[in-house]
Amino acid sequence: MIVFYSFIILLLIGSILGFFLSVAEKKLKISKDSKLIELENAMPGANCGICGFAGCVSYAEAIFNGKAKIGQCAPGGQKVADKCSSIMGLNQEKIQKLKAVVFCNSDLNSTEKEYNYKGLNDCNSMYMLFKGSFSCKEGCLHLGSCINICPENAIFKDSNGRINVNEELCIGCGKCVNICPTHVIKLIPEQQKYYVKCNNHQKGIFVKKECKIGCIGCKICQIKYPDSGFVVNDNLASYSDKSTISENTKKAMENCPQNIIFQI
Repeated sequence: MIVFYSFIILLLIGSILGFFLSVAEKKLKISKDSKLIELENAMPGANCGICGFAGCVSYAEAIFNGKAKIGQCAPGGQKVADKCSSIMGLNQEKIQKLKAVVFCNSDLNSTEKEYNYKGLNDCNSMYMLFKGSFSCKEGCLHLGSCINICPENAIFKDSNGRINVNEELCIGCGKCVNICPTHVIKLIPEQQKYYVKCNNHQKGIFVKKECKIGCIGCKICQIKYPDSGFVVNDNLASYSDKSTISENTKKAMENCPQNIIFQI
């Protein structure tokens, strides 16, 4: 009988406390500003963190409170920027949408292996062991950590182990960039149509020993085709996104001895 009464008393106490908590919640509830709600609804919901905040809701709150600029949302791009500007009653300049590109064209047979890696299927784990098992220490490690972290399934590996990005699916969140230990994945402007698919900054004589298809810094693209948009710095050719595409741009690509200039 004592147990029964004890149960009844605890039930009553719980009910009374629950009632007062419910009342307190209604009384102390803070209503959100309509603009803040609109900003939250305008976000893409990717929660990628490329904007510098924990997620879309945090970024919306930062914009509302004047602690963040509009246009930091890479996945949302111009569309989200325009919505946020309209909600806040501000004029927004055009922003540059980005896309991820793998700056390495090697596959599992392009570079020599220095040892057989048998650890976790993770690029960063492999990189901790002598910067990877491949002879090229600035190239792709082919384990696909970028594939696992991509929120849009935009990154894939082909049958030869080469990592590729589906540009139509890529939202430019930068998660793959942050997780790659050799920094072969980079974000480039969406309108950029050419790039050099290599990340090795060593002199050509050493690149040839490490990779069959790496950039050797020969400067053919720069010297023979001076208005092509390609320049060689630190032994590696690159293309400026601000360059005007000319006839020599395509010729430089076609005449690259290593065939590592690509058109998107």
